[in-house]
Amino acid sequence: MSTMRCVVLHADWDPRPGFKLGAKDIEGKQTYLGSRVWRNPRVVIEEKEIPKPGPGEVVIEVKACGICGSDVHMAQPDDEGYILYPGLTGFPVVLGHEIAGVVVEAGPGALDKRTNKPFKGGEEVCTEEMVWCGSCQPCADGYPNHCERLDELGFNVDGGFAKYVKVPARLVWSLEPLKSRYKGLDLFLAGSLVEPTSVAYNAVIERSGGGIRPGDNVVICGGGPVGLAACAILKRQGAARVILSEPEPARAELGLKMGADYVINPLKEDFVQRVLELTDGYGAALYLEATGLPTIVYPQIEQVIWEGRTLNARVIVVARADAKMPVTGEVLQVRRAQIIGAQGHSGHGTFPRVIESMAAGMDMTPMITKKIRLEEVPENLVLLRTDRKEGKITCVMD
Repeated sequence: MSTMRCVVLHADWDPRPGFKLGAKDIEGKQTYLGSRVWRNPRVVIEEKEIPKPGPGEVVIEVKACGICGSDVHMAQPDDEGYILYPGLTGFPVVLGHEIAGVVVEAGPGALDKRTNKPFKGGEEVCTEEMVWCGSCQPCADGYPNHCERLDELGFNVDGGFAKYVKVPARLVWSLEPLKSRYKGLDLFLAGSLVEPTSVAYNAVIERSGGGIRPGDNVVICGGGPVGLAACAILKRQGAARVILSEPEPARAELGLKMGADYVINPLKEDFVQRVLELTDGYGAALYLEATGLPTIVYPQIEQVIWEGRTLNARVIVVARADAKMPVTGEVLQVRRAQIIGAQGHSGHGTFPRVIESMAAGMDMTPMITKKIRLEEVPENLVLLRTDRKEGKITCVMD
């Protein structure tokens, strides 16, 4: 067998008026401003060559790969036909970046971090999706999520909606700690959730300056997988009240299972007054914007900060959106509040800490509410444009 079936996204390079190539853009191939360039996205199942590992690389047989909101937005056109996803993109590309599987082949110099020895094959692993170089200034400073030579699995280099995926060994993490809790396919389902959970961990722990103090209140806006993961992480860190704002009943119920103490339906309740009521007028120490609707959500968060009694609140923006937030500087100044951007999941031991937390009982697998096959990925990418009932849809490989 020399080929494999893959879910491939094609789109047309058709820049909007006024677009200029950036320093890291490649004419006709790649841009860091996807929604400004790519038009008419098309998802197809194609045959591609099975990859071979080079030096420092491994080939993973994919066992499970989750659908991310980024996948949906890369494949979703706006009214003018441009993709919704605003970030790094290069098409055509095999989609999928929430990957767990088994190492089947390793190139020279590909080392297993768990053993500090070469991969021999058969290791159960998951992988980061951000392909950082390790040698640019941001990487040297400890910020691999902002690598100047960044590639991303499933965004501009081939990802995991395929039988096999080639990955630099430096991105690969062992699932060995999870084996005491998960067996068989469940091990790989749990492993596929390490990446989205690490995005939440990076946002609410690393980017927020260490997370919260036990007893703090937190508000999570958006009950998608990253928001749900944040509920679990912050409750485990000692939040007094984890408040989830989510209008979809199925996701609201899932949020309660994952660690939320209260759920607000912002379409039926006054978000500002409800948060203040639940916190005895204090508001929260941390707010996570995980909806991708900052023009709607941020003004409400800002009003809670203004009316609440908690100083030094942090607003962490993790959802990607091609939109400007309407910020009132006076609120930030008077209430000593901060807005902090969060991108990615790599660095600072995020992946191994998430894996160890899961091994110690932070069960993320309830987020997976639907399992599909590879040939069902395209139709589910379309379904998720409007259907918000599911938590995480995960592709399970044959």
